[in-house]
Amino acid sequence: MNYKKIVLAYSGGLDTSVMIEWLKENYKGCEVIAVSGDVGQGESELEGLEEKAIKTGASKVYVLDLKEEIVNDYIAEAIKAGAKYENEYLLGTPFSRPLIAKKLVEIAKKEGADAICHGCTGKGNDQVRFELGIKAFAPDMPVIVPWRTWELNSREKEIEYAEKHNIPLKINRETNYSKDKNIWHLSHEGLDLEDPKNEPQYDKILEMGVTPQKAPDKEECITLDFEKGLPIALNGEKLSLLEIITKLNEIGGKNGIGIIDIVENRLVGMKSRGVYETPGGTIIYKAHEILETLCLDKDTMNYKQGISDKFGELLYDAKWFTPLREALSAFIDKTQENVTGTVKLKLYKGNIINAGVSSPYSLHSTEIASFGEDESFNQKDSEGFINIYSLPTRVRAKMLENNKKSK
Repeated sequence: MNYKKIVLAYSGGLDTSVMIEWLKENYKGCEVIAVSGDVGQGESELEGLEEKAIKTGASKVYVLDLKEEIVNDYIAEAIKAGAKYENEYLLGTPFSRPLIAKKLVEIAKKEGADAICHGCTGKGNDQVRFELGIKAFAPDMPVIVPWRTWELNSREKEIEYAEKHNIPLKINRETNYSKDKNIWHLSHEGLDLEDPKNEPQYDKILEMGVTPQKAPDKEECITLDFEKGLPIALNGEKLSLLEIITKLNEIGGKNGIGIIDIVENRLVGMKSRGVYETPGGTIIYKAHEILETLCLDKDTMNYKQGISDKFGELLYDAKWFTPLREALSAFIDKTQENVTGTVKLKLYKGNIINAGVSSPYSLHSTEIASFGEDESFNQKDSEGFINIYSLPTRVRAKMLENNKKSK
């Protein structure tokens, strides 16, 4: 099928840099509209993006400022949920994909485009995230995925194609890690990281911070104020969530916080190894967990843990725009109504140390929990409680004893 106008999810990286030319070659006479989302990847990634896209054949370029939207509509929901994937991954990349997919559809409809194109490989998770997002808002929109059909089936061939067509790249063959950066994190995959037995060359790959070994020898103390599950102030200064994340990325990065090296189970079935930097997010998650221990009752806290795991799985598995995710968000919001208070932390060489927590909604009673004398808890009541609580245990023990005697 020959498309006349194609909207391309454009990052300016290796894949999408060569795709403008490739689309124009393979869909003769087509117009390519490049769409980029500023999700906090930094000025160095965005600098010259529009000019580059035009020079390589795009008819029009949209560079959308999505930082506030990704933070307030996506990251905030995950913070309240405490969502992680496979216990460690704080879900940096999955935050941006549904948002960008939504914007791609909006622009495709505005421009009267025939199709949407993305640069994800057939082995990755992002292809599913983009396409499920697109189908949620334009179920019949054709999606072009060059990586599934083109002859440039390796990054080396892509580089050769770019060089042949004079397409400028900011990478070289030796340091061509696959990276994804936004306001929340930076991921590193490929090259020597593909083999889990190789120790990461942190000196070469880290960009948001340093290793714990290179962090200062002095601890740094901070306070985070929360309201209904979200941070609203850092060190007593009221800030937006975007500002707090930005400042904590700097603070956490210099203290060696938030570096993980994991092998994860991709949605498409394979295992993949990656190094992730999430300095600010790691601090926020830890502070939030500490505050919840004070403000949530036992049943809610235990049940919410399973919900948190499911929420993280849904986000990872491209199911953001689903009734279940919306329902879980409603449950989570209810649990966060009283998650308000102040958490003090000490940051030291990759460690986040609890230095005190307080809340007007604290369920902890110093008087009741004290080992000292008090008038709130009658210790004699425990005898009756244990007698009733242990009834099934005692009944079973007597049954076993009687059966043993009868043999």
